[in-house]
Amino acid sequence: MRIALFRAGAALAAAGLLIGACTGPSKAESQPGRPNVVLVLTDDLSMNLVQHMPNVRALAGDGTTFAQYTVTDSLCCPSRSSIFTGRYPHNTGVFTNSGDGGFGVFAKEQEKDTFATTLQAAGYRTAMMGKYLNGYQPGRDGVRPGWTEWDVAGNAYGQYNYDLNENGTVKHYGRDYLTSVLERKATDFITSSGDDPFLLEVSTFSPHGPYTPAPQDVDAFPGLKAPRGPSFDKLPADAPSWLASRPPLTEQEKTTIDRVYRKRAQSVLSIDRMLGSLRQTLEKTGVADRTLVVFSSDNGFHLGEHRLAAGKQTAFDHDVHVPLIMAGPDVRAGATVDAMVQNIDLRPTFEELGGVKPGSAVDGSSLVPLLRDGAADGWKTTGLVEHHGPGVAPDDPDKQNKASGMPPTYTALRTPDYTYVEYANGEKEYYDRRTDPDELANKASSLPAERVAELHAELIRLSTSS
Repeated sequence: MRIALFRAGAALAAAGLLIGACTGPSKAESQPGRPNVVLVLTDDLSMNLVQHMPNVRALAGDGTTFAQYTVTDSLCCPSRSSIFTGRYPHNTGVFTNSGDGGFGVFAKEQEKDTFATTLQAAGYRTAMMGKYLNGYQPGRDGVRPGWTEWDVAGNAYGQYNYDLNENGTVKHYGRDYLTSVLERKATDFITSSGDDPFLLEVSTFSPHGPYTPAPQDVDAFPGLKAPRGPSFDKLPADAPSWLASRPPLTEQEKTTIDRVYRKRAQSVLSIDRMLGSLRQTLEKTGVADRTLVVFSSDNGFHLGEHRLAAGKQTAFDHDVHVPLIMAGPDVRAGATVDAMVQNIDLRPTFEELGGVKPGSAVDGSSLVPLLRDGAADGWKTTGLVEHHGPGVAPDDPDKQNKASGMPPTYTALRTPDYTYVEYANGEKEYYDRRTDPDELANKASSLPAERVAELHAELIRLSTSS
């Protein structure tokens, strides 16, 4: 019988959930200092969906939540490239999903040096399952460097009727729901790993549009509506020109937003079950106490905030601030870290745990001290966001229109206290999130000149670092 435990509070009522405490005898006494890593990476999962995911909340109760975690771009390929390499977009060269980005750009040089290649070389079994990068074609592009096990799809956003490249052999799936297939394959990989340390990334295509739920979830959350926080259907004061002309949302647009949010909530249920199932498998195989489990998303999402229809790509917190939760050996339970961390910090974290020294080309820093002690001397206070736009490639699954938001190229600073944005057209934004957490008052024009110069200098320093 599966038992659910939410250490931060009362027991979860949903059936089929996992015991929060991952304990059990280790099967690999010969590898006491090299834990396994299981990364569940979702697509477009915004912070407001976590409330519908009891296993994710249980993971938080058993581990550490990074409250200020942000991505280097609120777009798929730049963000995923930063995760794999530990480098900012200006150092990966991946700025979009196609053209100056996507699989084609990443495959030229970047994928030769990732956490997969270094950990595989250090003796880890490595597995990549689900979504890799936009532009990858299972029948053309084969198994990529660094991966022992490879089960990767191409355009599988609809969850059905897709191809998987399974270790070099292409297999077509018609009516097999993709997240369920990934759960089975991930379970088999964990079970077959034996005493070898392993790294497993399960990368879902959901809850990205078309927001297809698993069959058992199509009727979940009847009547659920999108959250209507302070920024819903409201423009910031002194909004940038790409946003300022947005009219109020129509009733039809609000109805669509509610429908999309409900489908997104339905579609994350299968991810949540998968997370619980994988943690149970870790426990059954006796490796839970030496496995770090990580849950996150490649970017956030907006649905009605700042008068924007479904989309992402902005520097607002609803797009760049996403969940990052870790639980495992030497990780404090029920803890929250308020330090500024980014997706570039994942690679050096995995490498330190695997006994690999990160190379000089890595921009991020290991989160291990924050996981163990909650603090680290000299930790960075500022994160960088870089975006090229507006993206208009016809084959881009993240192509947006003005209603969803088409910001021009920008770079931004984000700290726990503020967000500062400079656009290529010279416009600026500054939000003091201590007093304006919903980013509704752009104060850029009222900042002292010396403060603007200071922010600009920091932006240039970070965006030209190598």
